Amino acid sequence: MNRRNLMKLMALGGSLVIPVGRHAWAAVSDDGSVTKRKLVVVMLRGAVDGLNVVAPYGDANYARLRPTIGLARPGRDNGAIDLDGYFGMHPALASLQPLWQQKKLAFIHASGSPDSTRSHFDAQDYLESGTPGKKSTQDGWLNRLLTALPGTASPTRAISIGPIMPRILAGSAPATNLAAGAAGTKESILDRPKIGSAFDQMYQHSDKFASTYQDARDAHKEVMTAAMKNEMQVADGGAPLPNGFPNDAARLATLMRNDPKIQIAFVALGGWDTHANQGNGKGQLANRLEPLGQGLATLAQHLGPVFDDTTIVVMSEFGRTARQNGNGGTDHGHGNVMWVLGGGVAGGKVLGEWQGVADSQLHEGRDLPVTTDFRSVLAHISERHLRLTDAQLVQVFPAMPAANPRLNFMLG
Repeated sequence: MNRRNLMKLMALGGSLVIPVGRHAWAAVSDDGSVTKRKLVVVMLRGAVDGLNVVAPYGDANYARLRPTIGLARPGRDNGAIDLDGYFGMHPALASLQPLWQQKKLAFIHASGSPDSTRSHFDAQDYLESGTPGKKSTQDGWLNRLLTALPGTASPTRAISIGPIMPRILAGSAPATNLAAGAAGTKESILDRPKIGSAFDQMYQHSDKFASTYQDARDAHKEVMTAAMKNEMQVADGGAPLPNGFPNDAARLATLMRNDPKIQIAFVALGGWDTHANQGNGKGQLANRLEPLGQGLATLAQHLGPVFDDTTIVVMSEFGRTARQNGNGGTDHGHGNVMWVLGGGVAGGKVLGEWQGVADSQLHEGRDLPVTTDFRSVLAHISERHLRLTDAQLVQVFPAMPAANPRLNFMLG
């Protein structure tokens, strides 16, 4: 059997992981201190409507621009959850209210990419490469972050949950991809003793592929070990969570808690392109936000004490139009809102340079402007939470804008 067929067989197994990048996985350090501080990135593909995630209900123009899809004021049926007397959080995100009250959740409004594209493909590419407007970048900013972090590389230092390895983790540093849902931690065909033994014998004498094959097997065992601990806890603690992101978030939290080598995690969720029938406090958008909020709350809860050393970032490629369209939805926009959660977050604030949503304050007369570059948010986290130096920040985010003094949401 040639390597191509081996790869196909591994793909059928679902959870057997393959190293990526130019370098083989190095030995794992026993010193877990370098991976104590962790980062989870959640990307909402399709451009979530930030103006209904964190609604400026205190601006009369908001209700004027969104007569049927705007959130009702706090205190009314399906109204926004008041944050500061001006901004309100979508009621479907009620599960995150305790984190806000504990000052472990912050929002950065009017944030996003300085590139003005309204193409999902291009905007997501820039968000993942970290180089807006430059399509020639080969690697993702999370992969560059891995190369800048101290410590020794390991098979599971960075993991992604989804069907394929994402653009954001492309590059020379090794990373691991797990299938979403229970398939990500199920046994693969190579876990069958006879088949596994046959492949072990086949590749043990191959100078070219023996190391890569064995590394993949070791990483798979590492993930399975952490997953088995979770299964025992579920049996002892009660029924499993519902399907979807809350379930994946619980699984991810358990993997991170049981395997201290995991430092970086990435999850992408789709279904945010709400051109029609978006709804307000109820409806299409609410139906997507509710499990998202539940999943984030689950992740924070199940991380346990690890949450104190974890920062979670939620971002989307661009926002949506301030004015609702004729189909009761919103079209592709520009500025959006970023979410930051974690034990080291100085939260309970809506940050950013907010200009309002009057017609004269909108970008091109239709969108929320971008007044905070998304890279400034990520760089602040990388510097204060992950302890990167100025030189390392430039390595991760080349051509990054100057530091934004308005951003101060990490306790450091």
